[in-house]
Amino acid sequence: MNQARVGLLVAAALLVLPLAAQAQGKGGKNPKTAQPADKGPKAGTPDKPIDLDAPQGNAATATPDTGDQLPSDQESGLGDICKIDPSACPTIDFDKAARRDMHVQMYAVQQIYALRYHRFEVNPYFALTMNDQFVAHPGPGLAINWYITNVLAVGVNGNLYAGLNSNSSFNFETSRAARVAEPQTEYQWNANFNMQYVPAYGKFAGFSDFIFHYDFYVVGGVGAISTRPIATVDPDNRTFSFQPKLNFRLGGGLRIFFNRWFAAMLEVSDYIFLDKLENPKIAEGVGTCGKPAAQCEDTWLQDGSSLTNGVQAQRGVSMFLPVTSGYGLPK
Repeated sequence: MNQARVGLLVAAALLVLPLAAQAQGKGGKNPKTAQPADKGPKAGTPDKPIDLDAPQGNAATATPDTGDQLPSDQESGLGDICKIDPSACPTIDFDKAARRDMHVQMYAVQQIYALRYHRFEVNPYFALTMNDQFVAHPGPGLAINWYITNVLAVGVNGNLYAGLNSNSSFNFETSRAARVAEPQTEYQWNANFNMQYVPAYGKFAGFSDFIFHYDFYVVGGVGAISTRPIATVDPDNRTFSFQPKLNFRLGGGLRIFFNRWFAAMLEVSDYIFLDKLENPKIAEGVGTCGKPAAQCEDTWLQDGSSLTNGVQAQRGVSMFLPVTSGYGLPK
């Protein structure tokens, strides 16, 4: 009898043990949330591991969807801002942005350091003669330019030579040694209307610590120059008066900027005009004036006119007014 009872208990244990193993997962978890080891994920669900510790299938314990969840591109960075201050969270209407006209201007070079557009340039300078070996024509000058564009300007300039003309030592020594007098001209003043163009500008490093900005410019103009011959052949009888003459100006220069409105400048200009020179011969006999020919003014000058190039170096400073200027274009 006892043996029959023991046999029944063993058979019942063998029958119940596989069912318990199937119903209870590892760690004693709820069999409703366990994933069978021999089966893949259910159809229609993402292939990712299931957190068995998280509550599932219970609507009361699930996290409600409030609609404040951030897009994937705002989960970090901007998402923190949106959590702190939702009003500061940036929003973009992509449909409206896609329909807008695109007129983007891009600049591949640095903006000009010293803007010249619609500014006055006041340029005081001092001029020295470069190509006359017999007489020097130094003198102060002043130029004023107005820039129509950033590279094109109109303006005026003038030079004052009166009282500063001087014979060179070369002329003095030649006249004394060879007893030969070279015709000379004395300048009084000069004035011109000019056009100025800036074809190039840039910058360079100086003294290993400073960046200097510069520009090259060319200038051309038309005006008048007042000159007279210097009486060297017959100074006892001849005296000359200043007479204005038409002149043309061609030149070019360099400006080096120390700031956005102040620069040092060096320029070389050629003032071209037709000049009257002293007659190297002294007329004899009675002249048309009823006096000795040497005293008649019509014998004091050479016949015709001589083309003269008054090349001079001009050194000075340039000041751009107003001293402050700004860009109205997008950077």
